[in-house]
Amino acid sequence: MEFTIPVFRPDPDLDRIGEVLRSVDPAAVVDLHDGRLRVAGAFDLPSLVAALGAAGHEVALDQVSQLPSVCCGSCSG
Repeated sequence: MEFTIPVFRPDPDLDRIGEVLRSVDPAAVVDLHDGRLRVAGAFDLPSLVAALGAAGHEVALDQVSQLPSVCCGSCSG
């Protein structure tokens, strides 16, 4: 799933956030896009919010936007 999350400080620690997210999903990706964090990984909203909080980037569930899937389905046959 892909999510966007507001950034409340000018210099979020992407390395720390990525480290914590990858402890939950080793394939997780995080970057900054249009002033928001963009996260892709195998997360549900509560686990993503918990991981972000553990990384020092606390947000509420209602501040996280889940983006529509871009999966075309051909990877799984």
